[in-house]
Amino acid sequence: MAFGGYVIGDEILLGKREDRHLRFLAGALARRGLRLAWCQYLGDDRARLAAAFAASFASGDVVFSFGGIGATPDDHTRQAAAAALGVPLVLHPQAEREIRARFGAETTPQRLKMGEFPAGAEIVPNPFNRIPGFAVREHWFVPGFPQMAWPMVEWVLDTRYRHLVDRERWAEDSVLVYGLPESAIAPLMEEVNAKYPGVKSFSLPSMSEDGARRHIELGVRGAPGEIARAMEDIRRGVSALGGTFSSSGG
Repeated sequence: MAFGGYVIGDEILLGKREDRHLRFLAGALARRGLRLAWCQYLGDDRARLAAAFAASFASGDVVFSFGGIGATPDDHTRQAAAAALGVPLVLHPQAEREIRARFGAETTPQRLKMGEFPAGAEIVPNPFNRIPGFAVREHWFVPGFPQMAWPMVEWVLDTRYRHLVDRERWAEDSVLVYGLPESAIAPLMEEVNAKYPGVKSFSLPSMSEDGARRHIELGVRGAPGEIARAMEDIRRGVSALGGTFSSSGG
C-alpha cells in the first residue's frame, strides 16, 4: 500500500492557478511518518480521468484526489470515478442531508448534484461548508479549495490511517560538494546505496543564472538509524575523490 495523489483542473495545467496541494500532501504524510509515492496532474478530461482512476483503483494504493467534484459542466471527477468503477452516480443520503442543512430552503436540484457519488461510496466530512467529498476503494476525493480540502485530508489520515503512523519514518542529511562533476560522484552514490539498503542517495546540482555549476547537494534519505554512517562514507568518499564539501544547512 503506497500513498498517491491527483491534482485535477485545467486551471493548473494552463498556469492560471498554482498548485499547493502536492506540497501540503507530502508534508501531511511526512508529519505522520509516511511518504508520498506519486502524484499526477490531470486536466478536466473525463476519459483521461477515468483511465487514471481505473489504474489506481486496481493498484491498491491510498489516493487523495483534489478538485473537480463540483456540479458544473467543467467538473468531471465524480462521473469519471463512477465510470472507472462501472457503477452509476447516486445521491448519497448523508450528502443530501448535509447539503440541505447547508442551504435550507435554497436547496436546488443543481446543488444536490454535488452529493451524487459513485454507488457504494462514503462521504468525507467538510468542516468548512458541509458540502462533503466522497471515498471509495481507498480513494479520497476532496474539493480543489485548500481551506476545504486540507482539513478533510487531515481528518482522513488521523481517523482512517492512524495505524500506519511512523510506518515509513525517515530522515535526511546532505552536504554541498564543490570541485566534482556528477559523473565522479555517481560510483560513490552506488556504493552507499549497496552498503546501506535502508537509505537512498541523491544529488541535486545547483547552477547560477549564466549556467555555471556552483555545487552539488549530495546526501541520503531513509532509515534514521543508517543516515549518520552513510553520510560519513559520503564525506570520506568526496575527500578521496579530491572534492571539498560544506554543510548544506538542511
